[in-house]
Amino acid sequence: MRRNRMEEACAMFRYFPGRRAALLGAAALLVGRPSLAQNRATDPAAAARITALTRQANAGTIGIISGGVDGTYIRIATDLAAVLDDGDQLRVLPVVGKGSLQNISDLLYLRGIDVAVVQSDVLAAATRDRAFPGVGSLVQYVAKLYDEEVHILARRDVERVEDLAGQKVNVDLRGSGTAMTASLIFDSLGVAVEAVYAPQDAALERLRRGEIAALVYVTGKPTRLFSGVRAEEGLHFLSLPMAPELLQTYLPAPVTHADYPALIAEGASVQTVAVGAVLAVYAWRPSGPGAERHAKLARFAERFRQRFPELLQPPRHPKWREVNLSAQLPGWTRFEP
Repeated sequence: MRRNRMEEACAMFRYFPGRRAALLGAAALLVGRPSLAQNRATDPAAAARITALTRQANAGTIGIISGGVDGTYIRIATDLAAVLDDGDQLRVLPVVGKGSLQNISDLLYLRGIDVAVVQSDVLAAATRDRAFPGVGSLVQYVAKLYDEEVHILARRDVERVEDLAGQKVNVDLRGSGTAMTASLIFDSLGVAVEAVYAPQDAALERLRRGEIAALVYVTGKPTRLFSGVRAEEGLHFLSLPMAPELLQTYLPAPVTHADYPALIAEGASVQTVAVGAVLAVYAWRPSGPGAERHAKLARFAERFRQRFPELLQPPRHPKWREVNLSAQLPGWTRFEP
């Protein structure tokens, strides 16, 4: 196998002289660098050292599943990484996620995921739909974070949320928190829309072209997705009626000119609702097979509490300033440490 690769490299060397330097480097690697398996097989001391380093690296690493690149969740996760990282003792690895329901699934079943940022209504929805057996006892929370606003960005000709009946409305990917919340809100208001499931950045372009009537995005304001929308494009936010059916689950939340200067006139506001964001963890036990993972999460929770004041300072996301660490979360169990 090695000889065949060297013959190919030599042929490329002859026919593509401009790549000679790179090919020489690659050939040197193929010939001179032993594999990890070879090191372990021929040098027991190296094998022991590699095993120790692997254990050390993983012992302090926390994987946190968050959200898409344009949302607030990924900003929250990267803030946690920047503030909480402490060498080998604790390292936070932010992971781009696909929404609250998928994040719960990843927290339960995906290797390397210890923490998830999700919406507060996802646990009730997962329990109601029997999506994950025993989810109520397997998922706990470290802290309620902040409230996320429901953004409904619509075409110029759509004046009220009722006008969306029968029209195409993007609600993010299937299984996302936005899709779940949008379904609950439209059902509560009796507005039957034709749901479209596309990534939010693609949906915004479709909205600009008039291919859909609106998009729904549940995220902390202000979100980067709407930062490039210009007033002359004719798009605007829709207000939600403060119906009793909505207020049983969600909180009233205004969106103002300060949040989106190009979309909301100075002195004006758009009335919508908000859902809480949650820092959720897998409920590892302090003893037994999961004791090591429990201890790692306990270190994470303690350092989060200790370094929390740093998260309130720039350049961290302004949503951190809405967090109350003592806030209780109905329907959830707090992670004991």
